[in-house]
Formats: sequence, structure tokens, C-alpha cells
Amino acid sequence: MITSEVPRPIQPSRDLRTMLTDSLLARSLAYLEEAEERRQTAFREQRWEEYGVAVRKHIREAFGPMPFGREGGGLNVRRVSAFEGVQWRLENVLFDSFPGWEVNASVFVPQGDGPFPAVVIPVGHSGKQFDNYQIPARGFAALGFVAVLFDPPGQASEKKPGNDHFSEGVRTFLTGHSSSRYFVLDALRCIDYLETREDVDLSCGVGMTGVSGGGHTTLFATLFDDRITCQGPSCCINRMADHPVGDLYSPCPESKWSGRLPAGVDELDVLLAGIPTPALYMAGRKDEVFQIDWSRGLAAEAAECYNMAGAADRFRFFEDESGHAYTLAQVREFVAWMNRWMLGEPERPVPELDPEDFPMLPYEQLQCHPAPEENIFTLNRVIARQQAAARPERRDSGQLRDAVAAVIGEPGTVDEWEESNRFQVWSQTSRELLATVEGLHVPATLMEPMPEYAREDRPWLLFIDDAGRQKALESWGPAAQLSRMIQRDEIPIHPSVFVPDLPGWGDTEPALVPYSMTGWGSMDRLTAYLSCTMGDGVLRIRTRVAASLIRHLLEHCEVDPARLIVVGRGLGGSVALMAAALCEGELGGVVTWDGLTSFQSLAEEEGYTWPAGAFLPDVLVHFDLPELMRGLPCPVAVLNPLDAAREPVDEVGLEEMVGPLPDSVILEPGCDSGRAIGVIGELLERVAG
Repeated sequence: MITSEVPRPIQPSRDLRTMLTDSLLARSLAYLEEAEERRQTAFREQRWEEYGVAVRKHIREAFGPMPFGREGGGLNVRRVSAFEGVQWRLENVLFDSFPGWEVNASVFVPQGDGPFPAVVIPVGHSGKQFDNYQIPARGFAALGFVAVLFDPPGQASEKKPGNDHFSEGVRTFLTGHSSSRYFVLDALRCIDYLETREDVDLSCGVGMTGVSGGGHTTLFATLFDDRITCQGPSCCINRMADHPVGDLYSPCPESKWSGRLPAGVDELDVLLAGIPTPALYMAGRKDEVFQIDWSRGLAAEAAECYNMAGAADRFRFFEDESGHAYTLAQVREFVAWMNRWMLGEPERPVPELDPEDFPMLPYEQLQCHPAPEENIFTLNRVIARQQAAARPERRDSGQLRDAVAAVIGEPGTVDEWEESNRFQVWSQTSRELLATVEGLHVPATLMEPMPEYAREDRPWLLFIDDAGRQKALESWGPAAQLSRMIQRDEIPIHPSVFVPDLPGWGDTEPALVPYSMTGWGSMDRLTAYLSCTMGDGVLRIRTRVAASLIRHLLEHCEVDPARLIVVGRGLGGSVALMAAALCEGELGGVVTWDGLTSFQSLAEEEGYTWPAGAFLPDVLVHFDLPELMRGLPCPVAVLNPLDAAREPVDEVGLEEMVGPLPDSVILEPGCDSGRAIGVIGELLERVAG
């Protein structure tokens, strides 16, 4: 029934502004509860060794190849500089981790002849020049340990170009190789380097310790290398239900690899999978991020698990009076721990350390000037190219569908479909809809021809815009133009136009949470990283929802698939292509407009401006967008394709990026909005017959 009352948005049962964030949080917490139950059951039933093997296996698979030790190849050690101190001497050296990727190690050696025991100190999300790192390294040397200090990729380190752990870390989502590998392998190669030194005694293994991100590196390295016989993570782990999931912290992508949560790998699991390696877990009472109450809770559970594993004395929790820091007090605690468990000399004295004896060294004395040519970007690009070369050529839509489903999953059904009244706008009626898919509300606008214009064979248009349906419709937006509402008798075809706001777009754009106010935080990063950790990237969710809406239109609105055209604008173009691939029937056409040309380009090009949500986890193992352009069993229009920097791709660049395309593909590089609407209009005319 058509009324004079303007349709209003249908009142949702939940706040659309928090819906996506709440859904991701609830699903994540459910995975963490399952992980806790598995962990407790394993230790209670004395299956902790089997449990540890499973955790290690998942992490090693997520990290990808990690060549160290006998498989590590040559180190190519180069000495850079040397300096003398009162209690130590300093040697700065470079050596290879991955081929061409250099570790910039500052090696503090105790005065005397040695050989000395050794400790490796991964730097956190910072630089080795700061007090959290250089002072502890010198403290260890003063207490008789060779201390190897090295920078992480990016941060405030010497290894900045191509190594920003946010912009480059998210690229590794595409290849399925956690960017943590680039932090951890450096630590393992430091042990390889120590084995080459005559003044180092590794007969009892090596210790490893670090604060914050350096503590994370320590935990993961311990799971790879039995040469680490003592670990000392500091100010770096809480149960993820506390932080960073429960408090919706915008974290670093290296800890958010694909499928971590369904595999049951909480931070506590990483620690416990290291049993029986002795672990000294240190925390600062004034730490404002890894809050002490959370650290105490994790430590209590860890101690209980170590006890059930028959290794109660191999775990200890030390509360420092510090904040988020690594202090000389922690140095002394870890030296005592290594004396006991690594050297077998628990009574070996640990002298007091006077802070006055450790003035800051100038940065110049720690610099090694590593070569910038190889970095996370270049190394991940190699993996992306290898995956592209290894993908089989898919010649039919069934094979293509299987490849897309392997990444996206299977679409579900629309559980609820609510409609408002219909309101006449010239030749069309407009109504508001609220669909529910996978527990997520999808607000939408549906425009249909008035009865006198409504042909049974009329085309349907599903218009997906990453800027939201209001942008697509308001002020004669493209979806409104394509409805032809004010043209009336001038044209024979009046389509039905369905414009939804997929989760996180338009009316469902997530509201700000506190930690997203930081310089490294954003709602885009939060939702992209958290969904990746669940093995369900946010682009996957949007694609399944879109495919479910298509299925509903076909099955419940009696839309002929041959008369349905799916248009995606912006990142909606990727969604349109993938959702169409998941459909069982042959659609009337698919259009990607101002869309990403290929996921490969996000791994290939040095700069990009697409959001973190564009980096679809694991996609390059299975397919890329040009394969969908070539292989969909329907006409495909590629309008104004964009590169990684969201710049238009010309014909030459397009040929390089996508290769040869069949004649059924309409290519319009650089076309403006008017031309794009014209092409879509021609497709509508074509499917109407």
C-alpha cells in the first residue's frame, strides 16, 4: 500500500553504531572461553604436552618458513664498530636473518676473557637506543652475560623503510604469513650468531628476555628454539579477554594473524606451550596498559598449570615497582633465574646495580646502519608472487566458486526481513528495510516502479557502496539516478533498486571506542585486526552478507537471476565480484566501479590508501580479483579501476595487473561518474531484453 507518510528507518533491536564492534567482541570472547576450557581440560587430564604441541603447530604454520639453526644459511657477519666501557665492551655487528634482511646487533661483552653465558634482548615497539633496552643490556654485561640487543622492524629503530608494523604488517594478512615472523626470526638468528663467537658459552643454552613487544618476541621464539633454556617476558601479556580484546584496544597486526582465536591461542597459551622451559614472568605495578590486576590473574593461572604439569618451580611471577618498563631490578631477577635454570648455579651471587653506573650512551654508539633494501614489504611481496604463480588456472565457475568459498565461507540466509510503508517518488516507490543476517542488522532502501511502470521482466539492481547508501542515493546519487525515478514515460525500463548498508558501512559505521583515539588506533584497524584474528576478516563478513541478500532476492522476492545486476562501488566492488562468485545461478551482470583492481596490487605497490579492512586474510593463496573478472559466468564491467593508492589505472597498467580478459568484460579505465552510470544503464537495458 502506497501512503503519504514518509518512510522512516525501521527501529533496530540493537544500536547500529556499535553492532559490528559488539558482534566481533562477543564472537572473540566466545572463542577465548572455548580456549580456556580446552586449556584447563588438557592440564586437568594431564594432556598438557599434547596441548603444547598443538599450540606450537598452529603458530609455526601461521608464521610460515623460519630458517634458523641448521636451516638458516650463512649469516654474513660484518663488524661495524666497537667501544670500550668500564664494565663492558661494545661491538656493533650486522648479520643476515632472511637473505638480505639484516639484524643490527649491539653486543655488550663483559670485561675479561670468557667464555661467558649469553642473553638475547629483543627490543619492543621502540628502539634499542632508549633506556628500556640499552641500560638492561649493559646491566646483564656487568653481571657476566654477553647481551645481544637488536632493533625490531619499524618503530623508532634503524629498520624503518618498508617496515612500519601497521602499514606493512597488515599486508601479510593477504598472504597468511604472520608479520610476527619478522620479529621472531631475528631473535633466533641472534642465537645463531652467538654460536660463532669463541667468547660465548652456549653449552647450557641461552636466555631471552624483553619488555612489551620484546617480551612477545621472547615468548614466541621460545616455542621455536630449544636452545632458549630460560625466558623472561616483561610487561607484555594479559589474557586477551582482558587486553587487547576485552578492552577493544587497537593493537598491532603482528599478534592478530588469521585464525588465532578459533585455534585457541590466547596469550596464556603461548606462555604455557613453552613448558618445560623455565619462565620468569615480570610485570610493573604501575603499567597503564598491561594492568597489574590482569597480570596477577594470568600469573596465578599460569602457576597452577605449571604445577599440574609437574613443573611448579619452573614458573615465577615478579612484580616490579615500575610502570611499563624494563628496570635494573628486572635484570637482577632474570640473572638469578638464569643462574638457577641455565647455569645450574642457584647460589651464584647477583650484585646490586647502581643506576648511577649506567648513564645513557649516545645513539651513535649503537647504530649499525642496516641496509634498507629488504624489509617486510619486499619479503611479503615475494611470498605474494610465489602464491600467485602457484595458484591453479581455474577454467569453470564451479572451481572459481570453490576458491572463493575457501576464503569467504558459505553464505547463510536472511533471518528477518522487515519493511516500512511504501512512499511514491515520481515513477518509483521507496521503502525502508531492515534485514538480519548472521545476527547483524542490514538497513536498506528498496525502490520499485509504480504499478503502471512495473514490468514483470524489469531488471533489478543491487547497489553496494562502501561510502554508504545515503551517499549512493542522496542529492541524485548514482543509485537514485539508476532508478530513473523522474524520467517516467520517457523510457521503457524502470528497474527495482536495492541499496543496503553492509556491516560497518553507512548507517552501521562503528562508533569510536577510547583506544581508537591513539595515533596508531582507528576503528578500521580495530575491526580489521579483530576479525582477522577470528579467521573471518571483515571483508569476508560483508561478502557473505551480500551473497545472503542476493540469495534472498532470488528465492523470496522471485527475482530472475538473469535480470539481477550487482554493482559495487569502492571496496563494494570487491564484495560484488566475490558475492557473485558464490551465487549458484548466472546473474545478469556484475559491476565494479572505482574498485580495487587486485589484491595483489596491495602487496606489490609501495604505497596504498585503502583501509585495513581491504586486506582480505589468506586471499592470495586461493584467488585474486582479476580471476573473478575473467571467470564469472556473466557480463562483468570494470569501471574506473583503481590501484593500491586509489589512483585510476590506465589501459597499460590494467593489462599488466589483470592480464588478458575475455570480450564479455567491459573495461572503462578512467571513466567519470556520468559514463559509469551510462554503462550500468546499458546493462540494465540488456538484461531487460
